Amino acid sequence: PAEAKAEPPGPGVIDLGAQSGRWAAFQERHRLSCEEAARLLLDAYEYRGLVKHTGGCHCGAVRFEVWASADLHVFNCNCSICTKKQNRHFIVPASRFKLLKGADNLTTYTFNTHRAQHTFCKTCGVQSFYTPRSNPDGYGIAPHCLDDGTVQTIITEDINGKEWEKAVGEHKTIRDMSKP
Repeated sequence: PAEAKAEPPGPGVIDLGAQSGRWAAFQERHRLSCEEAARLLLDAYEYRGLVKHTGGCHCGAVRFEVWASADLHVFNCNCSICTKKQNRHFIVPASRFKLLKGADNLTTYTFNTHRAQHTFCKTCGVQSFYTPRSNPDGYGIAPHCLDDGTVQTIITEDINGKEWEKAVGEHKTIRDMSKP
C-alpha cells in the first residue's frame, strides 16, 4: 500500500542504495560471502601499502596472518633467550595480527620480568610469533616462519638485548612499531 513506509534496516544490515548491484556483482565475481567481501575491501583500505603475510609453525598446527610491509625491518637481539633460540623478529601492532588456528596448541614461556610472552607450538616447538617485552601491545613475528612469496627484502638491525633497558631506551622507534 502507498501509505506503508519502508522499515529501516535491522542491526548489522547496511542499505547500500545504488551500490547494491555493484556489491552483489563483486561478491559473485569473486565468489565471496558478504562478510568475506567486506573483509577484503576493509583490509585493502585499512592496510594500504602493506601485504598480507601468512605463516606458522613447522608441523602446521599453528597458523597466522599478519599485515606488514613487504620490506621487513628485523631485529637480531643478543639477549639470553634470543641468542639461544636465534630469535629474529619484526614487530607489528596486535590489530594487524590474526591467529588463524592453533590457539589450543600454543604454550608460553616467561622469565625475568615475565612481560615477554614466548609462545610456541606444543607439538613441534617452533616459536613463529611472540609478545615482546619492548612492545607488549604487539607481536614479534619470525620472518623465517612466513610462507614464501610475500617478502621482498629483509633489513636486519642488531639490538643489544644484553643491556635491554639501555638499548630499548636509546632506540628511536622500537616502542612505536606496535602502534597502529
